[in-house]
Amino acid sequence: MQKAEEYYKLLTDNNFEESKKTAKIQQEYIKTKTARYHGYYVHTLYMPKMFTEKMVDYIRKSAKTMYKILEKVIHEYQTNSEYRKLFGFEERLEKLILRPNHYECALPIARIDIFFNEDDFSFKFCEFNADGSSAMNEDKEMNQAIKLTSSYNEFIKEYNVRTFELFGSWVRAFTEIYKTYDKAVEKPYVAIVDFFNNDISREFEAFKKAFEDAGYECEICEITELKYENNKLISPSGRQINAVYRRAVTCDIMRNYDKVLPFIKAAEDNNVCLIGDFKTQVIHNKIVFKVLHDKQTSAFLTEEERQYIKEHIPYTVSLTKDTVEKYNVLHTKEKWVIKPEDWYASKGVYAGVEGMDDEAWEKVVSENIDNHYLLQEYCTPYETINIDITHDENAKYKKYSNITGIYMYNGEMAGLYSRIAKNSIISTQYSEMSLPTIIVEKK
Repeated sequence: MQKAEEYYKLLTDNNFEESKKTAKIQQEYIKTKTARYHGYYVHTLYMPKMFTEKMVDYIRKSAKTMYKILEKVIHEYQTNSEYRKLFGFEERLEKLILRPNHYECALPIARIDIFFNEDDFSFKFCEFNADGSSAMNEDKEMNQAIKLTSSYNEFIKEYNVRTFELFGSWVRAFTEIYKTYDKAVEKPYVAIVDFFNNDISREFEAFKKAFEDAGYECEICEITELKYENNKLISPSGRQINAVYRRAVTCDIMRNYDKVLPFIKAAEDNNVCLIGDFKTQVIHNKIVFKVLHDKQTSAFLTEEERQYIKEHIPYTVSLTKDTVEKYNVLHTKEKWVIKPEDWYASKGVYAGVEGMDDEAWEKVVSENIDNHYLLQEYCTPYETINIDITHDENAKYKKYSNITGIYMYNGEMAGLYSRIAKNSIISTQYSEMSLPTIIVEKK
């Protein structure tokens, strides 16, 4: 791994003027293609994120263990009323989660993010994303863009390189899950459903094409424009929907509950196959990090799984006056991060190490005590070298913090997604960027 990275850097340095020229071509490709998030094109650096096959195999096996634990947590929530109290979900949401299971897979799609140490293969989990898991299109477009750079084209003369395919593989997983649905039809009409706010993700278009390439009719639907008539969920174009690829995250659905009643009613009546179902919220909500350490969870895990939790799930408690005092949080800010229980895109996350003075740290902690916030041990991200010659011709190599997203489709690892930041918190509210992910092997 280290030799591959050093060789890529050597290629860049030995032909630096050409590297700068092709870095700009790379960026222009990204700006004009579909790698956009909330209307903004993705920012990247010149060097890709590399993994070896050995690293990928290790991550795959580790992710599989976590996935099985999360499945057990979902099952326990659905069957144990005492266990449900640990989550504190509102009554309407709990009712949706406790609907009967109508297909076999408990967690159809997820992106579980880890801080992975490439030196010793140790890691800690950062978060679990369920139905709203995204950035597949970013990875695809960045891997196209990097082919326009001089260093990459020299690199592949000495190294075999492969990438992950995240669209057709999801369609195959989706349809395999659908086949186990108790009201499955031979050729379902598929709807990709979310809140768009007049900004349809380019990623959805890529998924729509993947469904169509596999022989399925597919429509991208604004969730608030769906209708429920004669026991049928009807799309804005007037078609009956048989299967939903749900990208609308649960917290947004619950905040807009009255605006999406046709969607909810169709799901409650089991007159549409909802992939994924509302039970995925059990592990999507960050309170699961606290619950995983609870003795009630330990009771249904194996000894191996209990040890896995101890090693890989950061210690997490509710942010209360008692926990702030117990752990001396105001005076040990470098040890802690606080985050909302249920949000996404790293919104509302604060870390004591992130350039906050004592007064600012005390303010954000105090404002969020007993405000559905979690207190979690801070995990130091692994750092790698990269360079931003696209935006700064005089740029120097710097160290960037890393986080690795693991896509899970129908219980199996489908791919990896790589993000970096100048800061120790890898978040859109700070300096987050994405890198193309490649798997390398010396020829």
